[in-house]
Amino acid sequence: MTENDERALAPLPPHPVRDALLRLFAELDTVTSTEAARRLGVSSGLCSFHLRQLARHRLIEEAPHRGGGRVRPWRLRTEAPDAPEAAAGDGTLNRALEDESYRHWLENRGRAPGEWRRDAAFSEVLHLTPDELDEVAAAIRAVLAPYRDRHGRPEGAAPVAAVARLFPLLVDLPHGR
Repeated sequence: MTENDERALAPLPPHPVRDALLRLFAELDTVTSTEAARRLGVSSGLCSFHLRQLARHRLIEEAPHRGGGRVRPWRLRTEAPDAPEAAAGDGTLNRALEDESYRHWLENRGRAPGEWRRDAAFSEVLHLTPDELDEVAAAIRAVLAPYRDRHGRPEGAAPVAAVARLFPLLVDLPHGR
């Protein structure tokens, strides 16, 4: 493993510009350093540096773009096409961003307008077969589908992270099928 690989695997310490950039990705599909600088009120060089840090830690990736020039759009990193999470579509937040976004929410929800100071977190322990786990995941995706990529967002709408993690607890798993 190279030193770069080890650095990429190490946790990325929190930083206000990186936190702001990650929130910006929740609002926009792609972001350039120039656009981020304008929206965040910092220099494009600073944004470029932190975008590269996020990419080095595999949180974002370069987005395909048309035209030439020095434009370098970034987007949230999508999972590998054969990864189970990829079935949720290109909008899938990766786990590090989920954790960072939730940490930011917990630390700052008191600053949100009153109607936005709540969340809907819940958890359950279910007893499922592997096929049922796939069925539950598909049902959750089906419930969320009408709210994803809507044209003409309703007035008052804001980006909301919808996170579902279904995984075996690895306690007394039956072997074989």
